[in-house]
Amino acid sequence: MNSDSDLQIAGDILEVPHLLQAPREHPATVAEFAGLARSLADDRSEWEHLVRYDATTRWYHRLRTGPGYEVWLLSWVPGQGSGRHDHGPSSGVWTVLEGTLTEHTASGTRAWRAGTQRVFAPGHVHEVVNDALEPAVSLHVYYPGLTEMPMHAPQCSAATSRDAGTGAVTTA
Repeated sequence: MNSDSDLQIAGDILEVPHLLQAPREHPATVAEFAGLARSLADDRSEWEHLVRYDATTRWYHRLRTGPGYEVWLLSWVPGQGSGRHDHGPSSGVWTVLEGTLTEHTASGTRAWRAGTQRVFAPGHVHEVVNDALEPAVSLHVYYPGLTEMPMHAPQCSAATSRDAGTGAVTTA
């Protein structure tokens, strides 16, 4: 029976620098992108002084870029929304920094409050709306960087139907 331990055989890994992985300068996994979003959300000094509110359109500001990704800061006054869209080939993480945003998807509606985070893959179709009475701020990380945002027709609700022949939308 061999009494040598793994440490005796391999040696102390900390003494063999070439076996250690170099720390990444930029995120490369979903968890790392979510961590980036969380760390930026927690550091208000990174974004708070940049926020502006625009009554006519959603305000946005590119906060950071890295190899293949970008980070956007958005503000939403009550009533503003994104329209139903996807993000082309980009995956993403979005975090509500202040206020509450409502996300509408084919599987339902969900309110996201400050501190909550949402991860999505390419092809995720949604609409985000500030239907609260207070402004909201959100942070969005896209990988690869956002190159397109195709818009989709509004989703029909149970009270709305579309005539298959004419495409007309009727409300009950």
